[in-house]
Amino acid sequence: MQKVGFIGLGIMGKPMASNLLKQGYEVYANDVSQEAVAKVVNMGARAASLAEMAKEVDVVITMLPAAQHVYSVLTGEVGVFENAHPGLVVVDMSSIGPVDAQEIAKMAAKYQVETLDAPVSGGEPGAIAGTLSIMVGGKEETLTKVRPVLESVGKDIVLVGDHGSGVTAKLTNQIIVNLNIAAMSEGLVLAAKAGIDIEKMYHAIRGGLAGSSVLDAKVPLILERNFKPGGTIKINMKDITNVMQTAHDLDVPLPLTSQLLEIFHSLVADGKLMADHGSVVQYYEKIANVIVKKKED
Repeated sequence: MQKVGFIGLGIMGKPMASNLLKQGYEVYANDVSQEAVAKVVNMGARAASLAEMAKEVDVVITMLPAAQHVYSVLTGEVGVFENAHPGLVVVDMSSIGPVDAQEIAKMAAKYQVETLDAPVSGGEPGAIAGTLSIMVGGKEETLTKVRPVLESVGKDIVLVGDHGSGVTAKLTNQIIVNLNIAAMSEGLVLAAKAGIDIEKMYHAIRGGLAGSSVLDAKVPLILERNFKPGGTIKINMKDITNVMQTAHDLDVPLPLTSQLLEIFHSLVADGKLMADHGSVVQYYEKIANVIVKKKED
């Protein structure tokens, strides 16, 4: 069985590493937080430096907040690339931009390292359950080598195209998910202001075209006023910023997404950086002076 290095043990990375351990993989763990590493070591992983990991494992997975963090662990004298053995596969499951994914693939080739950009959708619940959707960019033969590893953390694994295609699919995913949350929030606030029972309305509309995974995932939490992060405003704002940069590079106007980015900035200014992206509803609640909650008996 392949040895797997895992870099980035946060909200998503920790349960993903845990699922690899449950499937019997030998996992080498690395994170800037030694506390995060210790938790995964207690599950059965082995703490390792980036250099040690690059020399020992067959596959390195990175699950990091942004492109600069991915570059920081892959490059430099103590980074993965400089210490890699030929044939090492690096699977970057972070959400970055396509230009960075393509640049990382070019850099890796100089060290005889293969790469995939393979961001995920499904949030913390999907990471815990091992049911993440994985959008892959890279070579089919590389994906074939690591597919069993990815099947330990995800369910739907689709090769979208060459390097950069996976992260482009993720950017598209983030537009659709977050604009769905915003549209849902507008509707919920309208209904709350009208004074109807939100829970009953939710059950009335969820079976029609308005029904969605977003509706089913977020409405129950909003009604409970639970904004514990599955996907934070911070992470989603970063993704939508990448969306707008990519759109500008391609001369693609995205008027709704640009407005969404401003809503995210407003929420950050209101102290909600680390709240779940379902807290978009709180932006609308504030300007409409209403709260979306369960009807009191």
